[in-house]
Formats: sequence, C-alpha cells, structure tokens
Amino acid sequence: MSPSKTTVILLAAGHGKRMLPLTKDIPKPLLKVDKHSLIEHHLFKLSRSGFIDIVVNVAYLADSIIDRLGDGSRFGVKIRFSDESQTGALETAGGIKNALPLIQSDPFIAINADIWTDFNFASLLTDIPEYGSLVMTNNPPHNPQGDFSINQEGLLVARNSDETLTYSGIAIYRKKIFVDLEPRKSALAPLFRQLIDEQKLRGQRLNGEWYDIGTPDRLEELRKKVKHHRKHD
Repeated sequence: MSPSKTTVILLAAGHGKRMLPLTKDIPKPLLKVDKHSLIEHHLFKLSRSGFIDIVVNVAYLADSIIDRLGDGSRFGVKIRFSDESQTGALETAGGIKNALPLIQSDPFIAINADIWTDFNFASLLTDIPEYGSLVMTNNPPHNPQGDFSINQEGLLVARNSDETLTYSGIAIYRKKIFVDLEPRKSALAPLFRQLIDEQKLRGQRLNGEWYDIGTPDRLEELRKKVKHHRKHD
C-alpha cells in the first residue's frame, strides 16, 4: 500500500486544558514550534512522505484550525475536516468513529496532532496489521510506568516486568475496529484493553525523537531543542 492511497487522520479536537493559559485563545495543535505549529509540522512531513489524503477532526476552537489549514494545498495535501463542534469533542475512539465516512482507505493511519516526532510515517505501510498496530516509545518522565509491553510475537500485552513502553499517539488501524462502536464520546483505552485481551493489537517501536506536548514546560523544552538543532545544522 502506498502513502498516496492511504488516509491519515490527525486528531486535533482536544481542549488542551493542561496547556492553559496558552490554549485560552489558540487550540493546542496550532501552538508554534519554531516556524510552524505542531499540526503544520505533521502536514509538511506527511506531504514529503507522499501522503495526500488527510482528515482532521476538530472541536475546540475548530474555526481557528479550519481557517489556518484551509484545503491543504499550502502543504501539498488535500484536507477534509470532521467537525465535532456541535457535539463537543468525542474523545479519540469516538472521534475516529465519527470520521469513518471521510476515511477513504483501509487501513488508515491516525496521529495525535499534539505530538512532535521525526518518525517515518510511511514505515507503517510496510507490514499491514490484521486489526491494528500501535507505535510505542520509551517511557518519558511524565509516564514512567509505561502503558503496554510488546511480546516476542510482536503483540501488545499488559505491562510486564521485562519492559514497558508508552503509546506514542501514532497508529495504523483497520476500520473494523471502530465500525461497531456507538456514535458517542468514547476513549481509546478501553478499546485497546479489549483488543489486547483478544490478542489483536500489535506494537512496534519508535526509533527517533518524540515529544508529547502536554504542558507549557514540555512545549518550551521542545522549542529549545529545535532551536538548538537548527543552529547546529
């Protein structure tokens, strides 16, 4: 499967309350790191990798994101929006369920808009999962216990004593995971636990840089790191 035939959904509907006061008037995906915002970084990176079809789900300050990104032509992609403004943010599983009619490929890639990474998104297409595969990263300081472990068969399992990893907010899914969900607000964690119990969810490691921009301090840390890299390039 090629990037040009794969839909990517960027999850950008969250309120970003932990980022206040920065997100009082600016949705978290539009917070800037160097020249571009978090979500623009994803769009430029996806475009360079050959992805064209992008869906962005929005809720909090939705018009700000829609106005900034437009139809995607500035990035070399085509953007359609799944707007949750009327219902309020549906959380991640509910947001993906709501956006399924706009997602044209099966499988499709989902990326949290509020992370920053140099991960190669196209690498997700080299080994298509039957149900889904989550990209896992080393545990950051704010999540030292991790989320799940990966067993020898490459399946995600509950945290074990050998090694735990943190979900990066990057995944490739088959639509059948979400088709039978009720069209309402719902989180990913219970769905993950169910799929892990059924041995249907795979995991792969992220080798590279990754930041979860959950607080103003983490955003400032990333800004300093990017500025340092730019100076020494």
